[in-house]
Amino acid sequence: TIMKILKLILIALLGIIALALIAATFLPKDYKAESSIVINKPKQEVFDYMRHIKNMDNYGKWNLSDPDMEKGYEGVDGTVGFKYSWNGKKAGKGKQTIKKIENGRVETELDFGMGEPAISHMVFEEVSPTQTKVTWGISGKYPWPMNLMGLFYDMSADFKEGLDNLKKVLEKY
Repeated sequence: TIMKILKLILIALLGIIALALIAATFLPKDYKAESSIVINKPKQEVFDYMRHIKNMDNYGKWNLSDPDMEKGYEGVDGTVGFKYSWNGKKAGKGKQTIKKIENGRVETELDFGMGEPAISHMVFEEVSPTQTKVTWGISGKYPWPMNLMGLFYDMSADFKEGLDNLKKVLEKY
């Protein structure tokens, strides 16, 4: 009968969910993702552009995917302590705070409202006086059972897309 079939389907679904939650217990909680690109611009020029979080609106995959998201700012962009917050349909809700700036590295804290904040890094290396290697990435801890996401989602691809966009933006001038 239909009721028996529905009952079996429900039991099967609950079993799959239970297995996934048990599997999440044994999966890594730490994650790290990054990508690199060489941009045909001097290191200082690339560094000065990327240290300003508002500029991510011009190249960041998540920013570009949700142009109507609400944004908030506190402090002076491009300086330690600057806070950028967002709330959007596609990008979700979160905040990013500049924690460290040195010539060659920018670190920010990303808080997505679940678990402890992640650390994002942008590293700038001079390849030649007119070329800069940029590495952009993130590291953090997934809260259980969100660590299941790591099996299905490659954040490195998002950073690569953002860096490809950045290269187009900066090399246009």
